[in-house]
Formats: sequence, C-alpha cells, structure tokens
Amino acid sequence: MDSADDLQKSKGSGSGKFRSLVLYPFPAELDGVSIQGDFLYRGLKENGYDAVACDRTAGFEKELLYKVFKPDFAIGVGFWGDTPSIIQDPMDNNVQPIPWLNADGWVANYHELLNELPLIFVTSNWVKETYHRDGVYNENIVPLPIGIDTQRMSPIPKNDPSVLKVREMFGVEPNEKMILTIGGDTTSKGFQEVLKALVLVNDQFPDWKYIGKSWEVGVPDYHYQAEQEIILEKNLPADRINYVDGPLSRDTMRLLLSAADIYAAPSRIEGFGMIQVEAMACGTPVLSIDAMGLKDTVVHNETGLLAKVGETVDLQEEWVYPHMGFDTQHKIQFEKPKTFAVRADVDDLAKHLLRLLQDDSLREKMGLKGREHVVKNFDYHKVSLDMANTIEKKFNL
Repeated sequence: MDSADDLQKSKGSGSGKFRSLVLYPFPAELDGVSIQGDFLYRGLKENGYDAVACDRTAGFEKELLYKVFKPDFAIGVGFWGDTPSIIQDPMDNNVQPIPWLNADGWVANYHELLNELPLIFVTSNWVKETYHRDGVYNENIVPLPIGIDTQRMSPIPKNDPSVLKVREMFGVEPNEKMILTIGGDTTSKGFQEVLKALVLVNDQFPDWKYIGKSWEVGVPDYHYQAEQEIILEKNLPADRINYVDGPLSRDTMRLLLSAADIYAAPSRIEGFGMIQVEAMACGTPVLSIDAMGLKDTVVHNETGLLAKVGETVDLQEEWVYPHMGFDTQHKIQFEKPKTFAVRADVDDLAKHLLRLLQDDSLREKMGLKGREHVVKNFDYHKVSLDMANTIEKKFNL
C-alpha cells in the first residue's frame, strides 16, 4: 500500500487518539532502519491508529501530506544525522516531531534542537547513554526496542526439507554444528572475534561449520583480507568457513536462522541487534557480547550467552563533514576519549561457544526461551502500541 492509498483510507478511520506521519526509508527496503520504520507504521495501522508512511527525504510528498493528511505527529526513524529531514522539516511545517533514534558511535551535532524536544525514542538504553554522554541531556529520552514480525519470523524444524537443503548447500554434515553470523559486513558483527574463538575450541570440538553472511559483495575488502589472515595464521580449516553475500528476503533469512545451531554476533557496535532478536524468534540461541543494545535483548544464560568486553576502541578526535550539518570538513577534539566500539573477550567468547557446541539440550532450552522472550517483548504490535501509549500519556491525549 502506498501513501496515497493510506491517505484516502485514513480519513475518518482509526480508533487511535492521534494521526502520525511515519518517516523512514520508504518504500520498505532490506536495511535495518527501513524495516524498523515499516514495522512501526504497520503496527500503528493494525492497532487502529491513523498513520501514513512517507520517505523521510521526500520533499514534495511530505509537504503534501503535512497539508492534506494534517498529522499530529511526524515520527521519524533514523539517527541524529537525519535531524534536518525527520525533526527540523516537520517543525518548519508546524508538525510536532517525535524521532526514534539509533546511534552511530557518537552524537556530533544538533544538540540544541535535540535537547528541546518533548519526546525522543531511542532503540536501547545504551543509545540513551550515548546521547547523554555526548551532550543531549534531554530527560525526555525513552528507550523503545525495535519490533519484529514474530509470526513470520518463527522456528522451522531442523528436519524440514528446506532447512536440510540450506545446511547441505553450506556443506554442513549431519554430525556438524552450524554457526552463523549475518551483517551488512560480518566484521562489525564480531566475525573476527568468533574466528579467534574457534581457534581455541577447535581441538575440543572440531565438528563445526561457520557461515558468514554479508549484504554486499566485497565490502569492505580489507575486512575480508584481515579475516583470511586470521584463518591462515591460526591454521583454521578454511573448508569449514563459508561466505555468502547479497540481499535476502525475510523468508530466506528465517530459513538461515532456523538452519543454524548457533547465531554468533558479538557485535563491535550495536544500537539494538535486530538479527539477534530475529534469531531468538526462530528458536536459535545467540552468542553475543555483554554491551550496548544487546544488554537489552539477549538474556544471559537464558536466551543465549554474552561474552564480556575484552577491549574498547577509544578515540580522542573524530572527523565531521558537511553532510553531518557542518560548514566544512574538520576534526573535533574531545575533552576525554570517547568509546566508539568494543571487542569481545576472545577467551570468554570461546568458553561460551564451546558450551553451546557441546550441549544440545542447552541449545534447545535456550532456543525455546528465546522464542518466548521475543514474542513477549519484541513483537511489532506490542512495540507500536507501547510507543502510542507513551505519546498519548506525554501529550495528555
């Protein structure tokens, strides 16, 4: 359904107390921000609220919707760098913006405007802490997780022919355990740390296959080269490590997550962790890191295992650019170093990985708990209703 259809059907419909224009990369794409926005939009509609979706950069269409749909709120999905399109633009058109923000390592600009907003949603407590750390002291920041479709993203039995075919295509033998990592680039999801952990567990448990799934071919190439160096230098069996790239439909994503015995993603930076949540929804235990947004999603020793942080990436300065709202490209010096990313402790990661590889009953138990946890807390109907209730309470609707 497009914005025009929504506009016609929304007139006089809906039992909700407000009308919202939902701004995100629209029509829905395969990236996380677009999926985040689309599930919010769908959830609002299905919960009875008048809502219209629009691309956050669409100049004419947004202006038309401001005038014809006359929303009470513009709910924009993005990060602080999207302030001009999801915050300033609605304000210029006398519509109250309510951003739902992710993190990008730090907050470089738009502090004054962000501090003035009566309500900001963020995807995790860590994102809230990052905004506070970097000068957005607004007390109206509310953590709200990203919702997923728990009916569509659900477990497929390991003996299902499609799951068996996936495992066969990756060369996973019946006696082997399939470890999976998925990301825009797998390195940011902790692929190198998992490789190093496999070095430590291989002697005790050699029956594994590790699959890395990235969205784009050869991007970034230097990460791939670094991973190949780890494999060669540490004498890891290269025939047990496979790569696959390119876009995936949600149904194929469900197949991969259901086919895996362990979803391993000890991310280096993660404002939420949508695929970790989707893995739990598919009944697959998650191996991740006890940091950032993952502290809000994966329950250690119940739905997965979280390795401790081994090191942090701290910067004393960072570049800013015109597309970030600055006049010129230049470096900003920090009063004290800022943590931009983390790395999982490899020894701790290896300990948790070996435990999951060796204990079939533990994986099954965590898979069941993970599914239950996600259905209860991260279904998009619940998330969108939680947002709507917060908005109504905040604005006395």
